[in-house]
Amino acid sequence: MTSPYRAIFAAPGSRAFSAAGLVGRMPLSMLGIGIVTMISQVTGQYGLAGALSATAALAGAAVGPQVSRMVDRYGQARVLRPAAAVTVVSVLSLLAAVKGGAPHWTFFVCAVGVGATPSMGAMVRARWSAIHREAPELLHTAYSFESVVDEIVFILGPILSIGLCTVLFAEAGPLLAAVFLGVGVLLLTAQRRTEPQPHPRAHRGGGSALRAPGMPVLIGVFIGTGTIFGAVDVTTLAFADEHGHKSAASLVLATYALGSCLAGLAFGLIRPRGSAQGRFLLGISLMAVSMIPPLLVGNLVFLAMALFFSGLTIAPTMVTSMSLVERLVPRARLTEGMTWTSTGLAIGVALGAALAGRVTDAHGASAAFAVPAGAAFLAAAVAGLGYRRLRPAPEREEPRGGYDDGHGAISAHDTIDGREGVA
Repeated sequence: MTSPYRAIFAAPGSRAFSAAGLVGRMPLSMLGIGIVTMISQVTGQYGLAGALSATAALAGAAVGPQVSRMVDRYGQARVLRPAAAVTVVSVLSLLAAVKGGAPHWTFFVCAVGVGATPSMGAMVRARWSAIHREAPELLHTAYSFESVVDEIVFILGPILSIGLCTVLFAEAGPLLAAVFLGVGVLLLTAQRRTEPQPHPRAHRGGGSALRAPGMPVLIGVFIGTGTIFGAVDVTTLAFADEHGHKSAASLVLATYALGSCLAGLAFGLIRPRGSAQGRFLLGISLMAVSMIPPLLVGNLVFLAMALFFSGLTIAPTMVTSMSLVERLVPRARLTEGMTWTSTGLAIGVALGAALAGRVTDAHGASAAFAVPAGAAFLAAAVAGLGYRRLRPAPEREEPRGGYDDGHGAISAHDTIDGREGVA
């Protein structure tokens, strides 16, 4: 492991909570596809499978930020355990209902409960922020590392979930996802030393991270970014099917994730220059330009190459976005703010998959690559138009005796225990 990555893990407990976050994050890429695979195998109804997956995703979009808001107020240990318990019970109930041939409406009731799944990525990043708040270079590297972990999750999760559902038994994928969530939450919440301090006083007056002027802009961009991801997945699968190599779609998509992984690792080794706003706008713009080549390819090899280079733009943009969230919202609402970006991505993924599917049915897979390209340019437009709104929260503008380089780094004079406002 190179020096910057050794440095971030020098902090006591950092390896343990990061590993716990990896385990707890696996359901992010396993539950949705696992539910689709399970339902399609048991009932043969892909429409029902997609509707259940969409219900769980929309429930997560509605409930997830509220869970994170409670985490900011009461602490990770007090909130994550009951939230994870609701999710695990809901998944087990869904599996029992499917296995027992219960009425379909019961499936949807269980799918709503799955929406209580906490955003483990936000929980881990909040711990990194608390540890390295006075070292912006280390925080940048930590966020880069977590971006790579996200890609690993999205590479391994679907393979595990689909493989178990098809090789062992139909309910195996979602079952393992529930186990990962339960174990990950227990491991993470057992580590109290690195848990960020809650901010009960800062939340007594209500309010939300959405009140930060730049957050609606970021969420809009993330909806567009999620649309890219959802559309690329569906369109690549259809493109491979049209060319007689459907099974190769997973390999092509793996190159997409590989590009992001490599870019994330490299990005963590450098000290970025300029403002976070400027890097974010540049990253979104490059992401938009990178979606032009897939419109022009004619075979899977060139598509894999095009998506690899597109993937290089993902992780640096995601890392910069987390730095932006950290300076846009008050520290007392940091976890909620990070979760709202995940919510935007989830909504976008569902939207992108639906749009790409409709265009593919009507005009073919090659034409459907216009969906991610269009979403990318719309996201870049939103970022450009909302650029001036991406300004720091009042508490970050003039840190007392400290500095702010765009990463939200605050001096040691600021507190994190909620006794001085929301600092």
